[in-house]
Amino acid sequence: MATPKIDPTLKKPAGDGDGPLYAETVMIHPRTVKGTFRNWKWAALIVLLAIYHIAPFLRWDRGPDAPNQAILADMGGRRGYFFFLEIWPQEVYYITGLLFLAAIVLFFMSSLAGRIWCGFFCFQTVYTDLFMYVERLVVGDRSKRMALDRAKWTGDKLVKKATVNIIWLAISASCGIGFTLYFGNAPTMLRDIFTGAEDSAVYGTIAVVGGCCFLLAGYAREQVCLYMCPYSRFQAAMFDEHSLIVTYEEWRGEPRKPIRKSETFDNRGHCIDCKMCVTACPTGIDIRDGMQMGCIGCALCIDACNTMMDKYKLPRGLITWDSSANLAAREKGEKTRIRLIRPRTIVYVAIIAAVSGLMVFGLSSRKDFDLAVQHERSPLFVNLSDGSIRNGYTVKILNMVREDRQFELSVSGIDGAGLSVVGGQAHGAKAMLQVEPDAVGTYNVFVTAPADTLQDKRTPLYFTLRETAKGGSNRLESLFAGPER
Repeated sequence: MATPKIDPTLKKPAGDGDGPLYAETVMIHPRTVKGTFRNWKWAALIVLLAIYHIAPFLRWDRGPDAPNQAILADMGGRRGYFFFLEIWPQEVYYITGLLFLAAIVLFFMSSLAGRIWCGFFCFQTVYTDLFMYVERLVVGDRSKRMALDRAKWTGDKLVKKATVNIIWLAISASCGIGFTLYFGNAPTMLRDIFTGAEDSAVYGTIAVVGGCCFLLAGYAREQVCLYMCPYSRFQAAMFDEHSLIVTYEEWRGEPRKPIRKSETFDNRGHCIDCKMCVTACPTGIDIRDGMQMGCIGCALCIDACNTMMDKYKLPRGLITWDSSANLAAREKGEKTRIRLIRPRTIVYVAIIAAVSGLMVFGLSSRKDFDLAVQHERSPLFVNLSDGSIRNGYTVKILNMVREDRQFELSVSGIDGAGLSVVGGQAHGAKAMLQVEPDAVGTYNVFVTAPADTLQDKRTPLYFTLRETAKGGSNRLESLFAGPER
């Protein structure tokens, strides 16, 4: 058998069928639809963009010499602020818990209502909706946009394309600027950005964030959902037969075919194959083929189909947001119901409650000071002339309130141990240390112990930090190094 020849233009092997191996990407131009879900999407877009751009300007009084921006990631001060919360670098586990909680909430939303996040709340969806709205304002609806893409380059096409891209760039710049305002005092940064006085790193961040917005929402669009976003690959794992998803009632719609004015809907399906659902879809899928990875759950196909059902005076809901269990029950004429409480959702709620409870408990019970001790390794220990052994430590005291505080540092675990502090007052096994407001106090501490009290080359040593004014203590275990016995 002869080996098939491979076409140099990446066509399929001769005799294996016609058509290219890779289909050319065609820009999808969804038609404009009106209806309940389209209104919900507009509401979500307005609310989310308002929150994104207004939040950096909200103020929160934290006292003198403290930033008063309600939501702030202070990279220079190594601090994160969220209204009354102040997160230090040592408390990064709260960010980890928040991300984990967000993932479980996303899974819970998916188990209840399918890809509602993708269709209504994802920023890729929000900005793509906004960019397509700009196209409709400048060029027109679907047919006009498609005709403009097919047309040869003329002055009119150049003007329209340039206008669309300039508005897209302005929106993208606004997105990039909005992102940077969370990392500094928003009013001051906004002024400096437009006067050219801001740091080059800020302009670089605006270019990167804004550039991604421009490319992803302007040109990549559905390609992000289909090929870049990992959620579309595993989202079906969160669904079950009671999850509310966009569905097509095949039992009612088939057999589908166009209808003439003189025809009735006797002995045929309600679907007239108008393809309104397909042309309204922002990812270009046909929901009548069943649930697909490309469906983002925006439900615009429902609005489009309901428009046609109203036109022909047919019941709405040929394409609807319902569970597959209800779809099967309706086909059999059985009673349908929405089951929100079921094992899957109970597990998600339990996890959300547990993680939220742990984070609330941790935040409400956390101390307003902390202690960190690092043993010096060069040298591990020093033999003194009186026969005792000395170890060096770097002690860091975290003062999380905005007032000067005095702490008592003591050591225990080794009989006869004493300490001394560079720049501090010490007596016996105790020392008094001062820490500035909302700062980390760093001290070089030396602990001395008689050689005959050491157990081995490593002896446990305990540091205890006590706040002298309000009480409260923190204990940390370290080690005391000595010669091998």
